[in-house]
Amino acid sequence: MIQILFVSLGCDKNLVDSEMMLGLLEDQGYAITSDEQEADVAVVNTCCFIHDAKEESIETIIELGQLKKTARLKALIVTGCLAQRYHEELRQELPEVDAVLGTADIGAIADAVREALGGQAFERVSEPDRLPLFTGRRLTTPGTFMGYLKLAEGCDKHCTYCIIPKIRGRYRSVPMEELVHQAEELVAGGVSELCLVAQETTLYGVDLYGEKKLPELLRRLAGIEDLVWIRLLYCYPEEITQELMEEIRDNPKVCHYLDMPIQHCEDGILKRMGRKTTKEALKERIRKLREMIPDIALRTTLITGFPGETEEAHQSMLEFVDEMEFERLGVFTYSAEEGTAAAEFPDQVPEETKERWRDELMELQQEVSLDENRSRVGQTLQAVVDGYLYEDQMYVCRSYMDAPEIDGSIFVSSEEELMTGAFIEVTITGCNEYDLIGVRKDEFTK
Repeated sequence: MIQILFVSLGCDKNLVDSEMMLGLLEDQGYAITSDEQEADVAVVNTCCFIHDAKEESIETIIELGQLKKTARLKALIVTGCLAQRYHEELRQELPEVDAVLGTADIGAIADAVREALGGQAFERVSEPDRLPLFTGRRLTTPGTFMGYLKLAEGCDKHCTYCIIPKIRGRYRSVPMEELVHQAEELVAGGVSELCLVAQETTLYGVDLYGEKKLPELLRRLAGIEDLVWIRLLYCYPEEITQELMEEIRDNPKVCHYLDMPIQHCEDGILKRMGRKTTKEALKERIRKLREMIPDIALRTTLITGFPGETEEAHQSMLEFVDEMEFERLGVFTYSAEEGTAAAEFPDQVPEETKERWRDELMELQQEVSLDENRSRVGQTLQAVVDGYLYEDQMYVCRSYMDAPEIDGSIFVSSEEELMTGAFIEVTITGCNEYDLIGVRKDEFTK
């Protein structure tokens, strides 16, 4: 039986594509392996969102290409964003690549495998103006009790620092019936937590139905009996409506958690970024969310060193973070990407300055996060069991405030064995800057 090694790089949206391709390959009778030495075919689903991701993708392709000399590998296939953007360069500069698939063509993965194994070069890179076609999915998330549901492809925002619209095309929503069907299949397979993703989830449905349909989708998903948590990621602040806030507040299956990337707070920088909001609008949106949903956990991301950012603008961002007290926050240094408007802007910021500003923001966020975590000591929270640390004899869990892979954990001691994916009640007994410590509620003694 043909053995296929699959490497998925980049974001969770890319991971969904990888899982779809894995499902298609299994349907065609191929076996999936994690052993490089046993693989007949290697597939790399690449990312090129920023420079570091591009480098990682290229290095992975080169490393796997070496297996053609030292192992049984016969074919190397490259898919994803790097393949879409640089397909001509890949074939010219990396001769070890046998097949290339664009972001809208991953439904042809089995064809690519057959052609590559037959010694035929294969390339299919279409314009990203349609949704890929899928017939199956093989979940790869840890424990397989959590899965991502991708609501849409592409983006219409055209932020000046972002290459995604050129790689992934215009915003294209997946029909609601298809999403509900996918969710039902995932839950039937053991998924109890769904993380909803897209380049922007808040605009879901505008292209298909003429209006935002995320609240309705949440209601439909909540009707799936064994689904416990629904988590929202990638929500643009200016697109968060009153109806959506009410749905988050009132729907018992929707986590009181919102991932809302703002990137900056200064009006001048936001305008240069192509963002459609202002500092006052951001403050008002955050105030409204916390007023309507007092226990909401807000996650955001910031960019330091965008062209034209000054020390004064950075200090303003520090003050903003200190005032807003985001429960969760990540900071990235600006990466000038070929083909974006911002890469041509004057007043590019030196790398050492970008990194210093990032570090200062993260140091401040550590203080904010520690204060937030200290306020949780003594509380009892529902948590899902992610796994077990044998060396520490502790279970790794997450509350509604923590998205998988990106946020913190609750380290829980329990005398009874806990199953991965189980939902338990945890009493918080301690904390550090990013994580909580607790015991199972039934075993808690003061």
